[in-house]
Amino acid sequence: MIGAELRKARTEQGVGVRELARRLGTDHSKLSRCESGYTVPTPEHVASVLTALGVPEAERDRVVQLARGTERTNWLAPGVPGAHHELTTLIEFERSASEIVEVSNSVFPGLLQTSDYARAVMADVSGAELETLLTLRVGRRDVLESRHGPQFTALVLEQALRTPIGGRLVLADQLRHVLKLSERSNVTIQVIPTALDVWHAAHMGGYILFEFPKGAPIVHLEHYSSAVFLHEGSDTDAYRSATATLRSLAMNPDESAEFIARVAEETESRE
Repeated sequence: MIGAELRKARTEQGVGVRELARRLGTDHSKLSRCESGYTVPTPEHVASVLTALGVPEAERDRVVQLARGTERTNWLAPGVPGAHHELTTLIEFERSASEIVEVSNSVFPGLLQTSDYARAVMADVSGAELETLLTLRVGRRDVLESRHGPQFTALVLEQALRTPIGGRLVLADQLRHVLKLSERSNVTIQVIPTALDVWHAAHMGGYILFEFPKGAPIVHLEHYSSAVFLHEGSDTDAYRSATATLRSLAMNPDESAEFIARVAEETESRE
């Protein structure tokens, strides 16, 4: 997360890694390791980098405070869901992950949402901020089309397919969009039936499990006014186990595609 913030600040100022290293009197490889997340930067390093880049004091202090919190067991991000610093982190995780599994119990995952569906989900966000968040949401979908993009699996509770957020036509379009995406080799959609007579993790809420090629997994939980990133092994292991159970309970991809197509037809034909 800190690496994503440092890279964002540098690129926004149009400064290359070698030029920044020259300004700081350090080796460019050290800066690259910090930006990639392989090295945890100290608050002092973060402050010196952002000062060299001319980042405003308030923004600099915010990132330095995040760096001071890297030794916490897990990290809590206060603020409105979709706050820009959280989005920066999510975008970086999506870009660098080798596999992403998102469990959703009420709406379709953000990477699968159409613009109209996303607009309806963000209905309580004000005008200018809404357009910014929509642009970011739509842009995030590009990771699924990247040549080196992650394997993405969506484990979606059946009720999400039937909840007409934005209205019947918006939902029908969303369902058709998901069907199209499911044809991609790196996208897997599995529906979890609501008629199951067993309790499972999706009943407790959604989450995103990120797996990285050279790093430990991270779990993202989003609440109404905050978000949590879990990285402790005991926590991520529990979510890995829960994910394996949900995969076994869900319809397989072919069954899920047939089911989604049927619900789309029903939604479109409803008066």
